[in-house]
Amino acid sequence: MTTSYLTVARTGEVEIEVKRSRFLCHVERVGAEDEARAVVERIRKQHWDARHHCSAFVLGPDAAVQRSNDDGEPSGTAGAPMLEVLRGREVSDVVAVVTRWFGGVLLGAGGLVRAYGDAVRGTLDEVGVRRRVLMERYDLVAGHADAGRLESDLRARGVTVLGVDYAEDATLHVAVPAEDAAGFAAVLAGLTGGAAEPRPVGTSWVDA
Repeated sequence: MTTSYLTVARTGEVEIEVKRSRFLCHVERVGAEDEARAVVERIRKQHWDARHHCSAFVLGPDAAVQRSNDDGEPSGTAGAPMLEVLRGREVSDVVAVVTRWFGGVLLGAGGLVRAYGDAVRGTLDEVGVRRRVLMERYDLVAGHADAGRLESDLRARGVTVLGVDYAEDATLHVAVPAEDAAGFAAVLAGLTGGAAEPRPVGTSWVDA
């Protein structure tokens, strides 16, 4: 079972020029196929004067969804090399769109493959990556007087505190990597003398 994966750290763009053709790559984090296709259409409308808007995207913790589109370029010279770069960098939940303005010089199949691949590589270098981790989530109830200290102690031990709600008591919303969940109860018991019981509330993917 996959418990972590890489995605892009932020949205970004990089432009390269090859024999007077301009290749503008836009990379963006997405969570579903319809979101990825919406990004492609947004870029297409934004740069309506360009001839090609080639794309590739990878989705899911296990990279189960992979799509590419040459958008009028010779088959296999644009979308496929873009997708290969995404796979090679092992990133998911990401869409890459490369907009090309033709410069009047034919690049040939090899030239196109290199240009589209280089545009994506350069943009991934620019935006960086971050890891997403599958977390077990818990709610912890504590008195107002103890909540601040407990939050600080949990953070010091690497526990992710997602937030705190204050009502009659304080409820801390925390997340622990799935592989560390078994030992979390013992850590919490040591911090609170057994006074706080973790209440499981499910799992979610959290940016590390």
